[in-house]
Amino acid sequence: MNRRITVLIALSLSLCFSSFVSLVANEKSSADSSLFPSKILDNKGKSVSSDVLDGKIVGIYFSAQWCPPCRHFTPSLVEFRNKNSKDFEVVFVSSDRSSEDQLKYMEKYGMKWYTLPHGSDAAKQLSKKYEVRGIPALVIVDADGNTITKNGRGDVSKDPSGALASWQKKS
Repeated sequence: MNRRITVLIALSLSLCFSSFVSLVANEKSSADSSLFPSKILDNKGKSVSSDVLDGKIVGIYFSAQWCPPCRHFTPSLVEFRNKNSKDFEVVFVSSDRSSEDQLKYMEKYGMKWYTLPHGSDAAKQLSKKYEVRGIPALVIVDADGNTITKNGRGDVSKDPSGALASWQKKS
């Protein structure tokens, strides 16, 4: 009888633990997927699935065409992203005055990456989440949406050849 009770208790605990693990995993998945909306825009303004970001380290780039420091840093980020596009992608969060200005800026500087719709709730939420107070700002997140650094701009500027490897070690 005692043996049956012990087995029943062990089974109950096992079921409770597996339910807890499943619940935690589901919460993590939904949090990760909510970092970006299900649809984002490509560099031409066409809607694409945010699944294009799966498995990559992502730089969330807060910038605008009217900002001189942004115009200075953007070419470095374009070069960095293009050299590392297998493992790294950028999502642009624009502070431009209009969606037309946003797309012109992307075209002028050869930003072949993704963006959020101009002035969208998703863009505002990311700015708030990462407490962006000035631009340019580059926040780096891993494939699961966890923050690696809020100083991506400094990393790319100081060590463009080692930044990605450094981020990969932290992810």
